[in-house]
Amino acid sequence: MAQRPFGFLVSRWPWRALVYLISGVVLGALAIGVLAVVIAAGVVSLVFLVGALVLLAVAFSGLVVARLERWRLRLVDTDATPDPHRAPPGPGLRAWLRTRLAEPATWRELAFTFVSLTALWWLDVLVLSFAFVLPWFCITAPADDPSAWPWAVVGVLLLLSWPYPVTSWAGARAALTRTILAPRDAELGEQLIEVHRSRARLVGAFAAERARIERDLHDGAQQRLVSLSMALGLMRLDVAPESPLYDRLGEAQEQLSVALAELRDLVHGLNPQVLADNGLVAAIEENASRFPVPVTVDVRLATRLPQPVELTAYYVVTEAMANIAKHSRATSAHITGRHHADVLTLEIIDNGVGGADPAGGSGMTGLADRVGVLDGRLRVSSPPGGPTLIHVEIPCPFG
Repeated sequence: MAQRPFGFLVSRWPWRALVYLISGVVLGALAIGVLAVVIAAGVVSLVFLVGALVLLAVAFSGLVVARLERWRLRLVDTDATPDPHRAPPGPGLRAWLRTRLAEPATWRELAFTFVSLTALWWLDVLVLSFAFVLPWFCITAPADDPSAWPWAVVGVLLLLSWPYPVTSWAGARAALTRTILAPRDAELGEQLIEVHRSRARLVGAFAAERARIERDLHDGAQQRLVSLSMALGLMRLDVAPESPLYDRLGEAQEQLSVALAELRDLVHGLNPQVLADNGLVAAIEENASRFPVPVTVDVRLATRLPQPVELTAYYVVTEAMANIAKHSRATSAHITGRHHADVLTLEIIDNGVGGADPAGGSGMTGLADRVGVLDGRLRVSSPPGGPTLIHVEIPCPFG
């Protein structure tokens, strides 16, 4: 609601603000009367057990008042005010009651109702009285005492200035109402929760797709390449050793063997069977045994970890080791892992040249996102000259 010193006087906002405050007074008066009667009836009928239902209705009175307040806000606030309540998980009164009683918004609206009836409503009356009732008394003062004519001038000036206090208080009241009934941090919290769930669903979908690709490569392309290698071997047996074709078939078979080895490495990296069968420690040790740089593995886990944690930790380690082999020029590396205080901690350190930039396309950003899905943290320390340290913490409660 924009307020300019004089321009807004000829706009619709002063009148909308006036209607907003008057309707607030009317709503407050009705709510005070109804709630007073309902509370009294509930207290009196407590001995008949009916009063509990009446008092429960009082608890839900905030829903009605809040709905009316959100509707009234449109008079002075053009931004839509969303309903913070969730839909019940199922049909029926019981599901609705359980959902509403468990929602913080229900009790926040009840608190707002009592604040509105004990404070805001009276302030509405006070502002309207200052804007209209006080000027009226000042204007009519000379009727009883002609010497009080200066008060008539004061009354006229106060009456002409009513848009300013009315509009100012209406704007402040609307802002307070929106803050309580539709807090932006709560809306943002719901959005962040949904984003977190979406990321978790995406990671799960990627894991399932990775497993499918691994299965298709193993059962499809890899088997066909093996059959082709066998066919080339049989063809070579039918060719004279001194023939040029004999050597070409041998070269083709060697190239095919290299392609098969690369495909097996790719399949192994997509969904390592040793991880599924023997756990994280065995998978890290098996990967380190094939690593071109000497690696010391000191990962101690008392039990198997949940599959998402093991998979995330494994890919963090393999990606870090791949970066060591490609960029670090290290001559040794060390991997440490512990599961303590419901947190899996991993550290990968090398004696390379350092200077690794997580934002420079090294793959660490993607791994940090993957760790973040599990509410974990990934930190990289890599000063120029080394060493490079990757520290990972993943929440993983026992049991």
